[in-house]
Amino acid sequence: MSYSVGQVAGFAGVTVRTLHHYDEIGLLVPGGRSHAGHRRYDDADLERLQRILFYRELGFPLDEVAALLDDPDADPRAHLRRRHELLTARIDKLRKMAAAVEQAMEARRMGIDLTPEERFEVFGDKDPEQYAEEAERRWGGTEAYAESQRRAARYTKEDWKRIKAEVDEWGQRYAAVVAAGEPPAGEAAMDLAEEHRRHIGTYYFACPYEMHRCLGEMYVADERFKAFYDSLRPGLAEHLKDAILANAARHGG
Repeated sequence: MSYSVGQVAGFAGVTVRTLHHYDEIGLLVPGGRSHAGHRRYDDADLERLQRILFYRELGFPLDEVAALLDDPDADPRAHLRRRHELLTARIDKLRKMAAAVEQAMEARRMGIDLTPEERFEVFGDKDPEQYAEEAERRWGGTEAYAESQRRAARYTKEDWKRIKAEVDEWGQRYAAVVAAGEPPAGEAAMDLAEEHRRHIGTYYFACPYEMHRCLGEMYVADERFKAFYDSLRPGLAEHLKDAILANAARHGG
């Protein structure tokens, strides 16, 4: 049996133009012609086309495909090994690209809609979405979480810069309190704990004393939060937790 160029295009999922091109460059010359001069493809041609499309799917350029099919000295295994290495590298690159896209999508969903340059300018190497998935898992059904999402969606680059500057300045002052040996239940530490609570309430969600106490406990129990606060000053996480508890107690919370 023989098949027209249109039939073969339909079988193989390629365009007629592609088959014409393969014919013109000698990659797939149909085995016959009709009385009217139209291309006719036989079973051997279809088998060759299958092999061409296999190599093309792997990313081989047409000249290498021709060599693999027609050069008796060509080693298909060597070509495939090289292509496998290239594909593996490409897959790794695509995975990294996918991860970057997912992070950008998550940033938009979290309301932090900044360009990469703006994000670096504001946050440096601190990723504001680092704990986004966990935060949603822990508190996604709460009103506090919903409120933080609503507020964050309105913030601009300048808003985030201001928020971060306040956090950094607060951290410096708290580190100084710890360095001075001030006790957690002392007025200086409790005042900074109250400032911490109000910062959360101003920019993210209402933070009554009971919730603030829970956050304080988490800053010590969760190694990542502990590492962050302790990076400001060794022992700061534990000190802050105690100051939060003392501050809540003095306010009856």
